[in-house]
Amino acid sequence: MTLVANRRSLLKLGGLASLGWAPTAALASQSGPRKLGYAIMGLGMYADVILPRFAECRHSRVTALVSGSMDKARRYATQYGVPEGGLYTYDTFDTIRDNPDVDIVYVILPNGLHHEYTLRAAAAGKHVLCEKPMANTAAEAEAMIAACRAADRKLMIGYRCHFEANNREAMRIVRAGEIGTPRIVTAETGFNIGDPTQWRLNRALAGGGSLMDIGIYSLQAARYLTGEEPIEVSAVESTDRSDIRFREVEDTINFMLKFPSGVVADCVSSYGSGHNRYRVVGTEGWLDAEPATAYDGNRIRLRRDGQTVDHPAPAMPLNQFSGMLDHLSQCVMTDSEPIVAGEEGLRDMRIIEAIYQSARERRTVTL
Repeated sequence: MTLVANRRSLLKLGGLASLGWAPTAALASQSGPRKLGYAIMGLGMYADVILPRFAECRHSRVTALVSGSMDKARRYATQYGVPEGGLYTYDTFDTIRDNPDVDIVYVILPNGLHHEYTLRAAAAGKHVLCEKPMANTAAEAEAMIAACRAADRKLMIGYRCHFEANNREAMRIVRAGEIGTPRIVTAETGFNIGDPTQWRLNRALAGGGSLMDIGIYSLQAARYLTGEEPIEVSAVESTDRSDIRFREVEDTINFMLKFPSGVVADCVSSYGSGHNRYRVVGTEGWLDAEPATAYDGNRIRLRRDGQTVDHPAPAMPLNQFSGMLDHLSQCVMTDSEPIVAGEEGLRDMRIIEAIYQSARERRTVTL
């Protein structure tokens, strides 16, 4: 590992250590700090995952909802105790600037809308948590960072795995050298996508196919396990264009990342087959996670000294969702940078564009 990569790895581990949870401990010593208010923008399937988690949060609460259907918004408002004055349509969203109970807007919309509503949230004076992938293009991601910086607002990307116990433990094990020097990473994510009319199969809304939606987990795993940034990418796409689901976006992309230390990551992204695992092979053993990035039930196995054992991750005070929500609230309270700030999302977008370029041009692309 290069000196720069090693320094980045140590800094990142320091940031993760702070999640265990130094800022929480510091804030807990204060006399009843106000919980920061979140506006949840987009009441689709993932909102049903996120909204119940506020009950576990120490520093976050839901105070507003943004939806294209006010009837739907009112149903959710009744369930989660959001006042009528905290309900917005996309047309009235900009008036959220006048709501002092909203500190953060969580953008849970199709990828193609992330750029617009992040800019509008920042212009309204609100901090932003934006779902991954950050945007449809790296240029949009750069504009989002610039807008939040100009408004002096925090921008964080919803990389929940950075707050999940097993993934954090896997990062620690690999970077601490407990399986020796890493040599090979394999990371596979995918599922058999269904309804051909869903937004994930619409290029304008999704920005791409499986790579944007699910393959980003493989890319993230390769990066956060090694603590390095790739210097070369090569990719091959396999898509049956006669399949109505894939008229606009790709199905499967296999891509390889080469890192400065010599580590090579072989990655899979698929909308046609089921995968949720990664493995890191080192000079003194290996780490295997399957499932690796699920909402729950993730598990780690380790191979060391000739033995393969299950490796339970240390318990955490919060799950990956409430931990993610509270982390941004803590960063706002302490004026510190999120461990997965907008720059992290931009790095992924630049690599994703290089992967698409490699598959399209059938050549290795240097980063």
